[in-house]
Amino acid sequence: MFSSEEKKQYNRHFILSEIGISGQEKLKNAKVLVVGAGGLGCPILQYLTAAGVGTIGIIDNDVVAQSNLQRQILFTTNDIGKPKVICAKERLQQTNPFVTFKTHQSYLNSDNALALFNQYDVIVDGSDNFQTRYLTNDAAVLCNKPLVFGAIFKFEGQVSVFNYKNGPSYRCLFPEPPKANSIPNCSDIGVLGVLPGIIGCYQANEVLKIICGIGEVLSGKLLSLNTLNLQQNILNFKKNPSIIVEKLIDYDFFCGIENNDSIEISTKQLKEKLAFEKVQLIDVRKLMERENLNIGGLHIPLHELHQKLEELKNLDHLIFYCEVGQRSLIATKIFLEKYPNKNAKSLTGGLQAWLKE
Repeated sequence: MFSSEEKKQYNRHFILSEIGISGQEKLKNAKVLVVGAGGLGCPILQYLTAAGVGTIGIIDNDVVAQSNLQRQILFTTNDIGKPKVICAKERLQQTNPFVTFKTHQSYLNSDNALALFNQYDVIVDGSDNFQTRYLTNDAAVLCNKPLVFGAIFKFEGQVSVFNYKNGPSYRCLFPEPPKANSIPNCSDIGVLGVLPGIIGCYQANEVLKIICGIGEVLSGKLLSLNTLNLQQNILNFKKNPSIIVEKLIDYDFFCGIENNDSIEISTKQLKEKLAFEKVQLIDVRKLMERENLNIGGLHIPLHELHQKLEELKNLDHLIFYCEVGQRSLIATKIFLEKYPNKNAKSLTGGLQAWLKE
């Protein structure tokens, strides 16, 4: 079953009584899909690869940005601008040539989720938004696959295992999503660089336990960790029999993500507009972010916008921008609520999209 080189590669597992040859065979025969190759996905992928999971799928449609390198340690400066799934596969293959990698360079959505999940034994959620988390959960339930969940916020992280042997799902813990834009992502609020590494390793650990059938799987339990004081808590929760997933839905709508086409402008459209029209750019990020990189215009941090709306009343053709387009969208709505007859838009995708164009 194992070549002489594989025996050398997995020696420390072979001599571990709880895993041994039979456990390593289970790992070799296992197929695991990792949703997202970002902060959480990188350590998950690295340790599943090193452990010898036979087939690893990676789904992500993003490219490597320089701001990723602070925590996404699979990538280097040479990878900037390249697809994450391609860079990840190349790097991981060097770690373990005995693993088969399947790359899916696309976003997970309601059209591809079920067909994709049915190809794997275990699903690992390394996403960073609520739409994908609910979609991943529902698809895992419909396909009857265990789902290893992880989430990070500034200095804190969470880990759990959903739908394990018909156990509780993500919806049992969080039946309803938070209000849209009420919880900022790491692009807006920041994240401690080592945090996704810690949480991602916890997730990889749960995957290995599930495959090998060892230990106590974190099903019906939510582990939370605060890295500032290393306080760790476990919240127990039960399956809610009234929650039934029958089909995949429109997760943008479910999570309150509105169609903002009328108040958004793409990078391409803005660049064309700047060439022929006079517009007023407004950067709503924090001062440190602006000093690092900006495309000009006024600087009014989002938290100061309400107090400075009066200063903007005589301006028109405003374009608000931020890092990824979330704060600028909020700013645009605040401005238009005060001055509904004005012309104002938010830069879709923010500076990250601007730099990619």
